[in-house]
Amino acid sequence: MKNNNTYQVPSGGNFDFSALSSSPSKKTDKKALKKQLKKEVEAIAELQHRLYAEDKRALLLVFQAMDAAGKDSTIRSVLTGVNPAGFQVFSFKQPSKEELDHDFLWRTQCKMPERGRIGVFNRSYYEEVLVIKVHPEYLAGQRIEIPEDNPEGFWQDRYDSINDAERHLAKNGTKILKFFLNVSKEEQKQRFLSRIHDTEKNWKFSNSDLGERALWDQYQQAYKDVLTQTSTDAAPWYAIPADDKPYMRLQVAKIIRKTLEDMDPKYPEVSEKALAKLADAEKVLNNES
Repeated sequence: MKNNNTYQVPSGGNFDFSALSSSPSKKTDKKALKKQLKKEVEAIAELQHRLYAEDKRALLLVFQAMDAAGKDSTIRSVLTGVNPAGFQVFSFKQPSKEELDHDFLWRTQCKMPERGRIGVFNRSYYEEVLVIKVHPEYLAGQRIEIPEDNPEGFWQDRYDSINDAERHLAKNGTKILKFFLNVSKEEQKQRFLSRIHDTEKNWKFSNSDLGERALWDQYQQAYKDVLTQTSTDAAPWYAIPADDKPYMRLQVAKIIRKTLEDMDPKYPEVSEKALAKLADAEKVLNNES
């Protein structure tokens, strides 16, 4: 498969996870990046308006990353100009009892975007092969046990279920883009320290963040497995360098804008009968006293 973007993870698992960069290859100009981002956001807003009017297809954006990679701020920055009526954002954290009583895809399937809309998942069903893979003890809440004689088969079944579900969505009009915001361990440390030192950011920090940070290597392996097993033609992953936030946001915006351009949503065509009614309505309005 030929990649549509420098950061697209190829399908088939033929890529080197260790070679992924968390920083741009060249020094960046933050003012220039913000100016470019503004143009991309304006283009996305116009394309989203057409997608909403067309009301035939949907776009799903999935964001996954280590803590402090910038998921929230990227979603906010890239979609700031989009009509709120045309997109939906959902964050998936600790599942409820009701959610645990269903299969692992159920809670996200209920939140898929309607036709004409952009759906955003801040974390997603991929938590089930990321956090759960690092913390298999959490499966107790689902009353599931990993077979001792075939643990890899258990995870492969979950990857297969995800791939099948995404292919189903793609066949039924939902385009899927998945973003892995690739922050380095050192940059995460600096952002955690910033949250500790800045009183306005204190609320963002939790001591549990340190516990998860201590499992950095396990999470990196889990992400490697996810990108290898689930980047497909129907639902590609993009591994975006996340140490430079303005650069990261621009790359995400470019991919979304290019995808919407390729989808090329159209405003609905008005029939001759409808046009005649519009002409009649115009006469009525113009003849008002």
